Amino acid sequence: MASNRREDHELSMLALHLIQNCMVYINTLMIQTLLERPHWQGRLTPRDYAALTPLIWEHVNPYGRFELDMSTRLALP
Repeated sequence: MASNRREDHELSMLALHLIQNCMVYINTLMIQTLLERPHWQGRLTPRDYAALTPLIWEHVNPYGRFELDMSTRLALP
């Protein structure tokens, strides 16, 4: 952070929380979309379903640029 001001730190923290919440929501939508495909019907066990989590983050680069495809949209429920 470039500032020592408490307000700047708080704003940065709140922005990070918002980004994290958005990523969890997008990950949830992506998982739901995949599980609706016929390929996955009947393939997962109850244990597999229990292990699913939208808290994945390996595809996120927290220290650099974010490449967003603004020409595609996820269908919202």
